[in-house]
Amino acid sequence: MSNIIEVKNLRKKYGDHIAVKDVNFAVKEGEIFGILGPNGAGKTSTMEMMESLRSIDGGSVELAGLDVAKHPHKIKKLIGIQLQTSAFFDKVTLVESLKMFASFYGVKIDPLELLRDVDLVEKAKSFPEKLSGGQRQRFSIATALVNQPRVLFLDEPTTGLDPQARRNMWQLIEQIRGKGITVILTSHYMEEAQKLCDRVAIMDDGRIIALDTPQNLVAKLLKKGFHKKQTREAADLEDVYIDLTGKELRE
Repeated sequence: MSNIIEVKNLRKKYGDHIAVKDVNFAVKEGEIFGILGPNGAGKTSTMEMMESLRSIDGGSVELAGLDVAKHPHKIKKLIGIQLQTSAFFDKVTLVESLKMFASFYGVKIDPLELLRDVDLVEKAKSFPEKLSGGQRQRFSIATALVNQPRVLFLDEPTTGLDPQARRNMWQLIEQIRGKGITVILTSHYMEEAQKLCDRVAIMDDGRIIALDTPQNLVAKLLKKGFHKKQTREAADLEDVYIDLTGKELRE
């Protein structure tokens, strides 16, 4: 697979604080790529510079061969962004909202098809204020897909969701990748990153300290002699919860 994003010596400074310190990595077209790290590690600033939402103080980002800093308007037509918290007009239906977002890009859409993709077609005439947390997250993704992006950015897409909604979101993200869309996500859930991501970059103190597949990173840790005090069971409490309460969404 060819690279759809190339980040070279990326740097961001806020006053005297350097938040992103000469970061380098590439994202392959069609993969799910995770950017992980503790709060303050620099992952949000890195994402926002990739999205052309924040100025670049040093280095460069190329997306689909375009310099993000030089062509922000062209970049915005190629990407979709789902934020951790999204605001919608409460008295505008989901269908109307999708049509409005599509008008920003000058494209025609089938709003019901988009809602069907995120399992919200039955809510087509509902207002965003009537949606559950999981439904709002899925609708936010639908709005990010109106322009048929080549790259979709997801900022902690399952934060605050119950186990059923979280697993449903995992399936949705895999379906989106199945359509050929590259997905870049941040997450504080390591299980989620291991389940979804082809590769992950782990950031700390503004730098990437590891970049590989989840499987290779685990294997490297084991080679260092790491051993858990407790052996992981074949199932965990979340599996019990799902088995007892079912996989279907409660909305």
